[in-house]
Amino acid sequence: MSDDDFMQASDEDYDFEYEDDDDADNGDIDIENKYYNAKQCKSSDPDEALAEFLGIPALEPEKGEWGFKGIKQAIKLEYKLGRYDEAIGHYKELLTYVKSAVTRNYSEKSIDNMLNFVEKGADSPAAKECIEKFYFLTLECFQTTNNERLWLKTNIKLARLLLDRNDYHAMSRKIKELHRACKRPDGTDDPSKGTYSLEIYALEIQMYSATRNNNQLKMLYQKALKVRSAVSHPKIQGIIRECGGKMHMSEENWKDAQIDFFEAFRNYDEAGDLRRIQVLKYLLLTTMLMKSDINPFDSQETKPYKSDPRIAAMTNLVDAYQRDDIYRYEDVLKGNTDLLADPFIAENIDEVTRNMRTKGVLKLIAAYTRMRLAWIAERLRISVPEVQDIVSFLIVDGRVQGRIDEHNGTIEIESFGDVERIKAIATLSSAVTNLYTSVFKDAEGFRRSGAEYSSRLESSDSFTRASLGAGKRRRGNLRGVTLH
Repeated sequence: MSDDDFMQASDEDYDFEYEDDDDADNGDIDIENKYYNAKQCKSSDPDEALAEFLGIPALEPEKGEWGFKGIKQAIKLEYKLGRYDEAIGHYKELLTYVKSAVTRNYSEKSIDNMLNFVEKGADSPAAKECIEKFYFLTLECFQTTNNERLWLKTNIKLARLLLDRNDYHAMSRKIKELHRACKRPDGTDDPSKGTYSLEIYALEIQMYSATRNNNQLKMLYQKALKVRSAVSHPKIQGIIRECGGKMHMSEENWKDAQIDFFEAFRNYDEAGDLRRIQVLKYLLLTTMLMKSDINPFDSQETKPYKSDPRIAAMTNLVDAYQRDDIYRYEDVLKGNTDLLADPFIAENIDEVTRNMRTKGVLKLIAAYTRMRLAWIAERLRISVPEVQDIVSFLIVDGRVQGRIDEHNGTIEIESFGDVERIKAIATLSSAVTNLYTSVFKDAEGFRRSGAEYSSRLESSDSFTRASLGAGKRRRGNLRGVTLH
């Protein structure tokens, strides 16, 4: 064979091999184009997009990454459209790809993102039932692959779902199972799983907060604050601090509640969580319960939210409270009934309102000594029984000196000036008595002279009595005498 013949044969062989590679690349390009075309028509024609996504696996000779991506997109679209049974069926198919078609890390990240996606869209009982099936299918699949991280993440999500459903009995069992998974064989906490432990504590704290089990809540709260091996998401810290603030509020520990609510707000704000607005309302509520004159918006973290319309009602309440403007306070409260939609605010705002009305009663009766209870009620726009209850409390507490005439419906206030004058005289008398005791009885240097002084006083008293007797006799002798 000549050199020319050899080169010609080589070219033919080379051209044949190149055409094979080109066919393979063209196949991948077709699949990729099909995938991105389907993504583009998701919003305009979801049914067409579903057909395109579900058609991708058939184009691959064996299960691969593009088929995995296509099914994943189809599941999200079906879930969004409310086709939950179809989504569950295709999710089962998706899980068959994780063992061989894609890498472990990629499958773990994709499945976790998928579960996060469906969790955010849980706005109906059917959606929550679908999510629960997703969780059980995931746990069943990854139990055989020994993927502990995804097992923990999925179980934590399942526990969160049980918490949302108020299924505390099932949640307690799940929490115990998770705690065991985060411990070493000897029963001590595993530092490498500190982040998961903190998430589990946060869920358990939320459960005890909802069931008002303050004893368990306080114990877990302290444990969670002592976890140092975790690099937790700020949202987890926000949840723990928020529940801690509510716990302190139930104990009327306003100062610690304020600290926890501020920390919860700061962490939610850092995480970009919308929960920060509600916690900021709790912080403002605590400011009023503390009877503090400090402006809660003086801090760098809260200052940007001072003019936020979502907290305008609470801001106006705080302003009226700090200025003792009961009329403005009542108007804001009546004009923003949506504030009471939050059970926690509704539960604690009554204490603030009572404090406000108590200050109003004190301010109103300061200039009078006798008044009708009905008149006070009319001025403060509240009922007569409530006025009587507030005045009774003030009398028992010693902040008002007076008495209530229930028959006539009046209150009589004692003069504060007389009371203070009597107290001052009593204090002076006590001081003089103490001084006399110290000088004439207890001091060594005055005992003898004190005795001599006493004997002299007795002699003087005898002389005085004799003189007074003689005087009386002289006056008696002079009674019958007439002066001309």
